[in-house]
Amino acid sequence: MQARGRLIGLGVGPGDPELITLKALRLLRESPVVAYFVAKGKKGNAFGIIEDHLVAQQTLMPLVYPVTTEVLPAPLSYEQVISDFYDNASLDVAAHLDAGRDVAVICEGDPFFYGSYMYLHDRLAERYEAQVIPGVCSMLGGASVLGAPLVYRNQSLSVLSGVLPHDDLKRRLADADAAVIMKLGRNFPKVRQVLEELGLAGRALYVERATMANQKIVPLDQVDPASSPYFSLIIVPGERWQG
Repeated sequence: MQARGRLIGLGVGPGDPELITLKALRLLRESPVVAYFVAKGKKGNAFGIIEDHLVAQQTLMPLVYPVTTEVLPAPLSYEQVISDFYDNASLDVAAHLDAGRDVAVICEGDPFFYGSYMYLHDRLAERYEAQVIPGVCSMLGGASVLGAPLVYRNQSLSVLSGVLPHDDLKRRLADADAAVIMKLGRNFPKVRQVLEELGLAGRALYVERATMANQKIVPLDQVDPASSPYFSLIIVPGERWQG
């Protein structure tokens, strides 16, 4: 009986190619199939991190999102379209696994921290051997380039989505010792307004594409809301403690 392949979730870091771990690099090079999520017509940030490490014998498997942030006409819903996409992607990956081929699914940052890999994992890990290699996530890359310690002593850190409604975001930020706000993009104006209402705008730090070659650090009050990308985040560090 044909031995099944392994499903390998590889965190490849936040953007700087040197931030991939040695273990992730070894497993990447050993995997006969390399799968990666990508938007239509693009190469993708995760693929850009690892492409110089690939060899000709490997099979590349782009998993192309049917939609990203565009508004869909009724009766289509983003949730259903993207769920169907993950279902179909899982079937494609499973075909390689059933044929005995390991599949490395690369994921920018960490596979289990807002990583698309987790949706394949949820569908496949009960049926196949799965191994997940952690990666440096974007919030840690952001903290490092901003020079901002996140939490001191007994402080707690809240990781929040900018997609949250105004009142929910405000409530959660008000209760946080320190916070990282991700998924900005067109949610940026709302997030900045909440920070201003809470008196946190002066403490908040903003970075776009942290650790990438086109990284950009901008004062919060100078960010153009129309140009804030999806790969941006805001850090509200914990109050400094003089130990």
